[in-house]
This record gives sequence, C-alpha cells and structure tokens, in this order.
Amino acid sequence: MADDLRLPSLDALRALEAAARLGTFERAADELSVTASAIGKRIAALEDLLGTPLLQRGAKALSLSAAGKEYLEQVRPALALLGSVPLHRRSTQRRQRLRLSAPPTLARQVLVPALPDFSAAHPDIELEVVLSVPYLEGPAVNPDLTLRYAPLGEGELLMADVLLPLASPSLLARHGELRHLEDLQRLPLLCTPVEPWMPWLHAQGLDWPEPSRGHRLVDLGLNLEAAAHGQGVVLARPSLARGWLRSGALRPVFAPQRVPPVTPPTGYVLQVAEPGPAASAGAAWLREAGRRAAAEGLSLVMG
Repeated sequence: MADDLRLPSLDALRALEAAARLGTFERAADELSVTASAIGKRIAALEDLLGTPLLQRGAKALSLSAAGKEYLEQVRPALALLGSVPLHRRSTQRRQRLRLSAPPTLARQVLVPALPDFSAAHPDIELEVVLSVPYLEGPAVNPDLTLRYAPLGEGELLMADVLLPLASPSLLARHGELRHLEDLQRLPLLCTPVEPWMPWLHAQGLDWPEPSRGHRLVDLGLNLEAAAHGQGVVLARPSLARGWLRSGALRPVFAPQRVPPVTPPTGYVLQVAEPGPAASAGAAWLREAGRRAAAEGLSLVMG
C-alpha cells in the first residue's frame, strides 16, 4: 500500500522557520509581510497536519519543541534550496530578458567587450547571447534580436566595414616585402566561405579564381587566429581583428595608401523580432558597439 503522503504548504513552513528564528509571531509577520494572526494560523495548521506540537508558546519568546527542532532541521535545507532559485525572487522576476543571436566572431570580438556598457546602462535587462554559426546551424530559437551575415540591403547594417589582407609580421618577414598586388601569389591565402577572396580581388582589378589550396575554416575568428600564427594571409574586417591589430600579431599586408581597403558586399545586419523597451535598448547598444568597433578598426589599419 502506498504511503499516505501529506505535504505542508510552503507558507506554513516559512512561518515556522521565521517564528523559530525570530522568537515571536509579530517579528515573523513583519518579515513575511503578513499579520501575526496569519503566522499563528499557518503554524497551527501545520501542527494539525503533522499531529504534533512544533512550538512551545511561553510567556516570553517562542521556542521549538523537540519534535519541532527535528522537523525544522529536516525541512530547512529544502527551504534554502527553494529560496536560492532566482525565479522565486521578485527582483529577478521583474527583470526583462532579451535574447540575442549572433555569429561567434562578432559576438567575441565586438559584443563581449561592450557588455559592461550594456549592463551599466540597463541593469534591469538580462541579456542572453546565443551563437549562430553560418553554414552549420539555423538561428537560435525565438531570439528577440538577430545579427546575421547577409548581402548588403537585406537588413539594417550594423557597422560600416572594410576588407583588407592582414598577415603576421613573421609571415611577411619570411616572404619578403610585397610591393605589388601580384605579390600576393607568393603567399598562402587563408580561405573561408564566410569571407571569399573573389569580391576583393575583382575590386582590385585582379581576375583570379577563388584560392583553393590549404584548409577551409568556416569561422572568421579561426581564420584570424591562423593568420596570427603565421599560417597565411587573411582577408579581414578590422572591426573583428582589433585585438590582433592592437597587439601587433597582425598588420596590413599593403600600406592602405597603396592598396585602399574595399567595402565588402556583405555585412552584419540587425533584425528586431518585436518592438519593445528591452529590444529598443538592445538594438541601440548594438548600433553603438558596432560603430565603435568599425571606427577603431579603421584607425588601427589607416595609422
């Protein structure tokens, strides 16, 4: 035969714990924002459910009975566990949640450094950043804001990017000075379907096919890291390469005065699922983060 399980209410358990800790119904009532009479009734109902007195009601402070001490020791860990759940706190429930889907390199190189600005300006908004990898998976489930890599004109452009070849100083030292665009043929070119070489090559007047040798890394950050390790030349956006440019791990292959950067045919576009205060705040933060990243990146390569 199954046990006759009788569970008490959480309000009764909280009343017992507060009364035992504070010593009076009145002080427990103040803490729980109810009346002293309500505290007494909740504890009386709990004692009736359990069939044993839990409190000794003396002339002065309340005290636990022997059964009450044992029972409270058993239920106090459960109360603490429930109290530690963020969603059980009103301050957490009042916080707005905003889900942002973004490609990984953009998220790491542009958004993460700008997170403190968003937190300082909007402490009441909980931002969740999920990654959407181009060519490998679909968008995150129900994002409020989406940043995606797309042809220009397919959405609101997040930042005005440029493209130019970058390489490590060690790679350039091994291959000697590059004076002309044709000298690129002497260096390994890192390939990725996310940022193909052909649009840049054609903009420079070079009728070369897409490079086909070497590895294909389906991630802009991996390509930048490979270039920083001297494995080849990366066609990059300075907005995403700021860390490597600042440290000197990467530098432009050609002086920008000799070979000017090219405006790419694609970019990161912003989409807002539904207008609202949190979405508007997130979109404004993204625009400012993108503007700063593009401006700093361009200044690093233009000198």
